[in-house]
Amino acid sequence: MGITRKQEIIQIASRLFKERGYSAVSMRDIAQALDIKAASLYNHISGKQEILATLIIEVGEEFTSQMSQVMTASLNPIEKIEKVIEMHIDVTVNFPDNIATLNNDWMHLEGIALNRVVKMREDYEENFRKIIKLGISEGNIKSQHPEVILFSILSTLRTLYLWNEKRGKMDVNVLKKDMVSVLINGII
Repeated sequence: MGITRKQEIIQIASRLFKERGYSAVSMRDIAQALDIKAASLYNHISGKQEILATLIIEVGEEFTSQMSQVMTASLNPIEKIEKVIEMHIDVTVNFPDNIATLNNDWMHLEGIALNRVVKMREDYEENFRKIIKLGISEGNIKSQHPEVILFSILSTLRTLYLWNEKRGKMDVNVLKKDMVSVLINGII
């Protein structure tokens, strides 16, 4: 079964958002890329806000779902952080356009969608923070400020999509093995 027209619109828009940024892309640009009239886009989608929210919430839900699995897993804090890093790599490789939109354009969200995304991000970071603090209290992680550890790992992972694209998309297994090693060795 092929993709729906709405999915096709979202797919094309995500590529355009990644290339030009949300603000620089119009509904007319999206229609032109699909070779249809702009007015007919509205038969499938309410506007750019719906596209933006769909892209960002899709990837936000992926992160939320996978973080929930990590939080309930019977793993020590270091193993949980390894899983979080691997999960970030998988999501980045599987949803590169969504990740670009999330990182670059989330602030253009409005209303309920914005509140939902901010809440997902805050919950995600709080769960990560809990893992780090537990690792510190158990002596598995160096006694460094949890916010510095959180920032260092997340800032690296959040920009992975840019680096990976520029480098020519490395093998996902190499990325996982080496990034886990580099990021974990700095905190244990």
